[in-house]
Amino acid sequence: MTYVIGEACVDVMDRSCIDVCPVDCIYTGERKLYINPAECIECGACEPECPVDSIVLEQQASDADAGHIADNASFFYDTLPGRDAPLGDPGGASAVGPIGADTPLVAALPLRTS
Repeated sequence: MTYVIGEACVDVMDRSCIDVCPVDCIYTGERKLYINPAECIECGACEPECPVDSIVLEQQASDADAGHIADNASFFYDTLPGRDAPLGDPGGASAVGPIGADTPLVAALPLRTS
């Protein structure tokens, strides 16, 4: 199992979790952050850093966030809108930078304003 970022991150993207991730497996989409399931080592460093409590282990995801488990993997293994190929497992988010796209699930969510 891996950690997953749920819907509470959409349009928030605090990025505190990125700063503490020892393996650089948290990638930046357009409106949400995503954890690469193949690169995550399940250390848990990211979870307490999230100010909106959006990061959980897959098996502990609430019913509301259960849809984000498959969606999180989709960010890496499906071709995102506006991209030519899946992102895959590039070996670190800092090497690729912000992706500038989200999964269809996240893109379809209403915009949150503060």
